[in-house]
Amino acid sequence: MAIRVNLDVMLAKRKMSVNELAEAIGITPVNVSVLKNGRAKAIRFSTLDTICETLCCQPGDVLEWVADEDE
Repeated sequence: MAIRVNLDVMLAKRKMSVNELAEAIGITPVNVSVLKNGRAKAIRFSTLDTICETLCCQPGDVLEWVADEDE
């Protein structure tokens, strides 16, 4: 099982850059990039809440569960 992060899709839909989102939610652009590129191991609910509020979306718009190919 894997969790896919669709933050890049949401940023494109909202025409927002990584730097703009980072400033709006109060974390570094590097940490937004780590999350956007799927390299994050965890995300705080408070951060997810702020991302969803800023992008006017639901958590399911940002995170998606996908089955492993070998399942």
